[in-house]
Amino acid sequence: MQTIANAKVSTPTALRNSGTSIRPSSRAAGGRTPWEHPVRIGLALGGGFARGIAHAGVLKVLEQHHIPIHCITGISAGSIVAAAYASGASPEEIAHAGCSMRFGDVGRLSLGRLGLVGSQCMNRFLERLLKTYRFEEMRIPLGVLATDLASGEPVTFAGSGSVFEPIRASCAYPGLFQPVRHEGKLLVDGVMSGPGIAAAMARQLGATHVISVPLPAAAPGALPGNMFEVVSRCFQILQSRLENSRRSESDLEIVPDVRGVDWNAFSLGPRLVSAGESAALACLPQIQDWFSRQERAA
Repeated sequence: MQTIANAKVSTPTALRNSGTSIRPSSRAAGGRTPWEHPVRIGLALGGGFARGIAHAGVLKVLEQHHIPIHCITGISAGSIVAAAYASGASPEEIAHAGCSMRFGDVGRLSLGRLGLVGSQCMNRFLERLLKTYRFEEMRIPLGVLATDLASGEPVTFAGSGSVFEPIRASCAYPGLFQPVRHEGKLLVDGVMSGPGIAAAMARQLGATHVISVPLPAAAPGALPGNMFEVVSRCFQILQSRLENSRRSESDLEIVPDVRGVDWNAFSLGPRLVSAGESAALACLPQIQDWFSRQERAA
């Protein structure tokens, strides 16, 4: 497994040998990338537990309209969808898996000092969903983001190695899931690293145009009803303060309307897929314009 902490990406050879760190790029904001280079779209999929099913709807629309995806990155639930798609699973297969899954597919109660739920059972779920299980065997470049609990630094996974442990780490929501031990580190949910890192990682994997897909949670002002919702709301507030970093690294945001959908509302899968489709269709003209401008410049 190739991993580099402090936000350095282990990627295919050209980047792997450069030691390049993820930094704000200056090439975002729709159209600053020189048109003499081919348009290479990178998707950066955000987290949100069951709300991650909406990503399948976004992917479905992009495929239906023949929008090629060069690379894909993901945080938390977004890392599951990203890995599935990169491995060759279709949007329909991803949607079916998401709509039929339950929390027990990815976590089992296992009280411990560092968390309430163990995620080892997630491996079986991933074995059923993914077509291949290693980064180097993916159909398109894949990046997965986790966070070093000790240092607070992003830890990115790409290039080679098994995807199971990185995905489990990326999904290890603090206070609920137990952290994942990896190479002497304790890793937790990639959302802790900030939403801009996943978009920057897509840029490092070769994307000229990065599309971020955040998944907004509860409507502002909604009061939590239990301990987990208190923790979840704290993270929502933190993420809302970091939105500018994601926007600065993205050329476009597709934002499915999943507000008010509970974190474990897997039974609302069809509604979430539809939300992803609607959001992607609304942004489709801008994406198609990127390719039209490239053709005119050729």
